[in-house]
Amino acid sequence: MDSLYFLIPLALILTGLAIKCLFWAVNSGQYDDLDTEAHRILFDEDLIKTKPEKSASATSKPHSK
Repeated sequence: MDSLYFLIPLALILTGLAIKCLFWAVNSGQYDDLDTEAHRILFDEDLIKTKPEKSASATSKPHSK
């Protein structure tokens, strides 16, 4: 019975911290865009093709040895 005097307040404190962390995550935008990351993983090849290519002058610099 004495352990309940310790465990019940501890459970309430941990529950309060978990709820506070949940509200922080929601308010900071962690759950705003859930679809982009899922699509990025599934369709990785499309994103590579759409990256802008370097200009010809930037890639054709002479290399000195």
